[in-house]
This record gives sequence, C-alpha cells and structure tokens, in this order.
Amino acid sequence: MDSTITNNTNSCTANSSVQRSSFLLFYMAVVAIAIPSNTFFLYVSWQHIRRRNELGVYLFSLALSDLTFTVCFILWLDFLWPGVWIHGRYVCVLSIYILFTNFYTSEALLCCIAVDRYLAVVHPLKCRWWRKVSTAAAVTVTIWLLVVCFNTSTISWEDSYHEKKNFSVCFDIFSPLSATLLRANVMRFFLGFIIPVLLVFFSTWRICTAVKSNQATDKQEQKQILKLLTLVLLGLLFCFGPIHVMMLLRILVNDCRNITWILYPYKISVALSSLNCLADPLLYCFITSTGQACASAMWKEHLHLTNQNKFALSITTHTTL
Repeated sequence: MDSTITNNTNSCTANSSVQRSSFLLFYMAVVAIAIPSNTFFLYVSWQHIRRRNELGVYLFSLALSDLTFTVCFILWLDFLWPGVWIHGRYVCVLSIYILFTNFYTSEALLCCIAVDRYLAVVHPLKCRWWRKVSTAAAVTVTIWLLVVCFNTSTISWEDSYHEKKNFSVCFDIFSPLSATLLRANVMRFFLGFIIPVLLVFFSTWRICTAVKSNQATDKQEQKQILKLLTLVLLGLLFCFGPIHVMMLLRILVNDCRNITWILYPYKISVALSSLNCLADPLLYCFITSTGQACASAMWKEHLHLTNQNKFALSITTHTTL
C-alpha cells in the first residue's frame, strides 16, 4: 500500500493514494442513492406521524439526520481524491460534528425504535404513556441535545484539522491523540456502541420470547417484528461496529511508525459507517407495513403516469401521421 506518513511536533497525519478512486466511486454511489431514498424516507415517516404513530417521530428524525449527513458528505468527496482539504478549518470541524452527530443520533433513535416495539409487544398496557407522539418528540429532542453537548465537549481543533504550508488534512489525523480524544473514544465505544447494541439485543430477545409464548399474536406479525429488530441489530453491528473498534485501536497506536498497518482498515470502517444512511430507509420503508404500502402506492402511481404518457404520445404520433 502506497502510503505517506507526515509527522511533526504537533500532529501525525496519514495520506494514502491507494484505492482512492475505489473509495471515491463508493462514496459517490452512496450519496446518489442516499439522497432520494432518505427523501422518500421522510415522506414515509410523515405518514406514520399523520396516523398519530409515535414510531413516525423517531423515523422522521432518523431520516433528517441521515439526509443532513449525506448532503454534508459531498464535501468529503472533494477531499477524497486529492487528499487535501481545501475548505478551511471551520468547515472541517462542522463536517466532523455532523458526522458524529449522525452516528449517535442514529444509534440512539434505533434504540428508541427497538424499545418502542418491545413495550408495544411485551407491555402493551403498562407503558401507554411512552407510546405517545408527544413522548416520542420529547425523547427525540433530548437525544439531539445530549449528542450535541457530547460532541461539543469532545471535538477539538487539534484532533480534527492539520495544516502545514500548502497541505491540509481534515479528520484523517491519527496520533498522538489528545487526552480529550482518548477519553472521548472510550466513551464513544461504550456509550455510543456497546449500550445501544445491548439494548437492541435485549429488546429483540424479549420480543422473541413474548411472541412465541403468545398464541394470539399473528404469525406474520411475529415474523415482521422479529425480522425488523434483527436487521436493526445487524445494522448496528455492521455499520458502527468496525469504526468503534478502530477508535479503540487508535488509542493503542501512539507512534507514527505504527500507523501504516491501521490506515487501510480504518478507511474501510469509515466507508462501512456511511452505509448507515442507506440501511435506515431500506430497513423501514421496505420492511414495515406502512413503508411497503407507501412504496407500492408510489410505484403504482409512477406506472400509471408512465402509461398515460405513452398513450398520449401514441395518440399524438397517430394524429400527425
């Protein structure tokens, strides 16, 4: 792997020219798919809210977070190919801020959805107060505030942006990490990854136990709920697991001479985390019944309009002849 390591008294940065075109094409495909799919995701979640379904509040916030992240990600495409950040330190820090905000709002909202399904199936009568639109809105606002406060206290200039002469790098600054970022990475791993995974796993396990023991629950509904939460759990592990493991490894790598071996796996883990903005709309639009109904209705409308246009064109052609 053709990598160049830049080291000075203040920072250690890594710049790799290998596979840049592959990563660039990958991220371009992610952005091209994520923007329309998350726009549609907003529409689907709004249908939930109109039906006074508290799930729609979490879905809408999730779609909004993914869409904001995807639009911001266009800046990273400009950085990826030359390997030099040209937008300045303020935009760099803002981009990193949006990146981590998306990570942890997404994970927290996925937990809320899993817990909501758990309460709906296991404790349908005891926890009606939780399953209200107003409660979901309050929980969502609280999540955003907590994530924003956490990011404000852990994201710093020295760990985000490095500039030397005509060369500047954003985010890909490896070691030595500051004491603040060392603590932040540990907190991100446990609070931002391990706890959400455990909550989703617990909710999935309890729902699985409940629906199997409840003969009154429709078999199709059982499969739908279990499939939904299983995919949520797998999505958390696949999209966010690698990047959080790399955060811990970066704590152990404090010498520039040892960075090369961690560089490529790190870039792959970041690429996998970006798939989260594709997984969320696909998961809820095409697995939940409301999402399937909306997708089916829009597809039928598209076919209807296409047939109308073809019919109008054929009449026009026939008249001309």
